Amino acid sequence: MALGASLDVRVRWHGEALDRLLDAAHAGLVELVVRRLRRAGWECAVEVSFSIWGERGSVDVLAWRADARALLVVEVKSVIPDAQATIAVHDRKVRLAPEIARSRGWDPAVVGGLLVVADSSTARNRVAALHDVFDTAYPDRALDVRRWLAGPNRRLSGLLFVRNGHGTARMNEVSGRQRVRRLRTTAPARQ
Repeated sequence: MALGASLDVRVRWHGEALDRLLDAAHAGLVELVVRRLRRAGWECAVEVSFSIWGERGSVDVLAWRADARALLVVEVKSVIPDAQATIAVHDRKVRLAPEIARSRGWDPAVVGGLLVVADSSTARNRVAALHDVFDTAYPDRALDVRRWLAGPNRRLSGLLFVRNGHGTARMNEVSGRQRVRRLRTTAPARQ
């Protein structure tokens, strides 16, 4: 018998909701991607919304190189909770990208898709566990991606692990059991 009940669980960490922490990680990665693309001569737009043929969404980073008439659709993930959904959503955005680009006055001759994932052992293990799936969806990796960004001349389906850009070398990770010790306070001196 169905109860008709729902469960609402909120995880809070040091006073902030977990979704705000994940958003900060995502925003830091987007910042890093945009900075790198701009340095490489790409024009960037972020959180580009679209509604085409009933399909809606937003592209994390849409990048354009006018000299090569190349368009890059970047999907940024701080974590990969659902591989199939990640791949399907990114594929839809790449498929619709020429139409999205034309609405901005860009006419691409070549379109690339790039999945950027925060570099962590958890993310690498997730991709390794689904090796064949990710290799099929994203056969191009770091060296191929760098070459393509310098001279985009074919379709790109890339996966790139990057360290987060919050001004730190990498994201701080906490996993597994962690021992927490209370801070020792010294007792006031007795007189």
